[in-house]
Amino acid sequence: MKKSKFYILTILISCAFINCKKIPNSGSPDHIKNITNGIDDDKLATVETIENEWLTHGGNYKEDRYSSLNQINKSTIDSLGLVWSINLGTTRGLEATPLVVDGIMYLTGTWSMVYAIDVRKGEVIWTFDPEVPREYGEKGCCGVVNRGVALYKGKVYLGAFDGRLIAIDAATGKKEWEVLTVNQNKGYTITGAPRIVKGNIVIGNGGAEYGVRGYITAYDAITGEQEWRFYTVPDNPQNGFESDAMKKAANTWTGEWWKFGGGGTAWDAIVFDPELNQLYIGTGNGSPWNREIRSPGGGDNLYLSSIVSLNPDNGEMNWYYQTTPGESWDYTATQPIILADLEIENKPRKVLMQAPKNGFFYVIDRTNGDFISGEPFVYTNWAKKIDYETGRPIESSFARYKDVNAYIAPHPIGAHNWHPMAFNKSTGLVYIPAREGSNFYGQNKKFEFIDDGKSWNTGTGYDANSPVVQDSLIPETVGKLIAWDPVKQREIWSVTHQSSWNAGVLTTKDLVFQGTGKGDFKIYDAMTGDKLWDFPLQTGIVAPPITYMVDGTQYVTLVAGWGGGLATWVKYVDQINPGGIYTFAIGGKKAPPTFPAKEPRELINLDFDATQEQIENGQRLFGRYCGFCHGDGVIPNLSYSKPEIFESFTQIVGDGIFIEKGMPKFNDRLSEQNINDIKNYILSNAKQQRTKLIGQE
Repeated sequence: MKKSKFYILTILISCAFINCKKIPNSGSPDHIKNITNGIDDDKLATVETIENEWLTHGGNYKEDRYSSLNQINKSTIDSLGLVWSINLGTTRGLEATPLVVDGIMYLTGTWSMVYAIDVRKGEVIWTFDPEVPREYGEKGCCGVVNRGVALYKGKVYLGAFDGRLIAIDAATGKKEWEVLTVNQNKGYTITGAPRIVKGNIVIGNGGAEYGVRGYITAYDAITGEQEWRFYTVPDNPQNGFESDAMKKAANTWTGEWWKFGGGGTAWDAIVFDPELNQLYIGTGNGSPWNREIRSPGGGDNLYLSSIVSLNPDNGEMNWYYQTTPGESWDYTATQPIILADLEIENKPRKVLMQAPKNGFFYVIDRTNGDFISGEPFVYTNWAKKIDYETGRPIESSFARYKDVNAYIAPHPIGAHNWHPMAFNKSTGLVYIPAREGSNFYGQNKKFEFIDDGKSWNTGTGYDANSPVVQDSLIPETVGKLIAWDPVKQREIWSVTHQSSWNAGVLTTKDLVFQGTGKGDFKIYDAMTGDKLWDFPLQTGIVAPPITYMVDGTQYVTLVAGWGGGLATWVKYVDQINPGGIYTFAIGGKKAPPTFPAKEPRELINLDFDATQEQIENGQRLFGRYCGFCHGDGVIPNLSYSKPEIFESFTQIVGDGIFIEKGMPKFNDRLSEQNINDIKNYILSNAKQQRTKLIGQE
């Protein structure tokens, strides 16, 4: 049937008045430009009311990772299934929180790769490779990982592993500018997600294990020009102080700490409160870990392991709260910070909440830094409790391990690490991806600081002449998902995982979502902890899921890929499979991923000719240069290497023929004889393991 002339004329007139334009296709550069240009300060400040998108790292400025979307709920969860997946082809760690705006997703992978994904199609739109030099990989304590990007006014912002802050056109994936934020001669890296704060992009860094001085920096998001920088620990007093905060901090240090860097790196938690105009950061461990080395006269060593409030306009400090004074255990306070308004003792309080590595859950008044409460959420023995009058821990007699060797809980991996927790406004509970565990601490009388930007300088070890303090109450090492009441400061329920390294969490009104190190994506009842649903992804999961809505459908996406931290040394699946992106919705029908089985591992069995002295030297060198990476996790256990690896051992270790795989070259530090000693130690160790296995048969 033909349209009337009047109808056609009406359409033409209407278009003339409303300036009709062709609607750009979803996923096209014009579409992406339109939707990302609208992400400005006003939108970010009100993002908590935007249900359909996930525009900031923690879901909103409170970083509570709570969504009010409820299409996926207890009554529909049986119909939840996989809609699409993308294999990213990497067997290194994937830690990113994706961001989503109108069905366009942005996330990062290993080596700081950035991906733009069309959610509607489950397809990659573009990929950005910052071309991080592969030899830089040895500067990372915990893998070549990255936890995500920021979005603002048409740009995607990346903190690259080698210390560059990069602005990328969100529509095309082309680099617009970059600025170097660190001294690359030192052991600095960036693995955390940048944050947008009042037109600035704020980024910290890591590297305290290598001997660096921590700081956080704000750059103009449009031009890349530096606006301010806040150092977290003081430099040599003879050089003067950058701020009154540094002058105050210097009084809490002794000795010549600056020669060790000091530490205090702000490598993860960055949270902005637009109402109070305060920026909260979490700071890291000391460098070296042991205060007896870096600050032998004692002292709190400000601002290590602290929550620090800054003025986002100039970077000046408002207040601080130190979770672990005189930090000596790698008990960082860089773990995620959540902002909330709670009723405590019948009074409304604006609080921030944190569950740092040291095992205590803290509720702090975020207006002024006053301590409100703090209780252990896992077993701790370094401190008996928190003194509610002073807000300081009451340490156990052996905590400082000055004249003893001691099993101290929690482990330096932490009662809670970087994996995001979530706060549910409906249940009033915080869901913590936690772990039990302990570590053996003692004084390393032979510690030698190596200032080459490549060597670990933790100062860990033990003294064989000192007595050992045991603690029979320390529980076995396990992972947990804990539902915690932050007002009553007590556990409501918990789930125990076989794996002690598990994913961050997401919560909705009645659900909690979490992946595990065993490779399962699980959903729990938010009130009871009952498992309601799970899906096997065949590879360990450490990244947190997100949820959003596109064209009327609620989706849940998570990135699966084993790596980072503890995953360097352990795994909980038979083989480590390539990581990828997985998206679920009600009615999804895709089958779980399948991966071909790898050949069974066999301990290397080669003859070797070495003296006991050479093998012991190889063991010492292996521990210093190799052991931090080559455990039994994401990077190969060399005891199971193929014979051809040992045929080319000198070329691999000395000359760097595997440098594109991230294997550095060591001929600047190791002689050919030293390299041979390491090889012979590996072969000798494999022989001992074979003998042990035969004896068990």
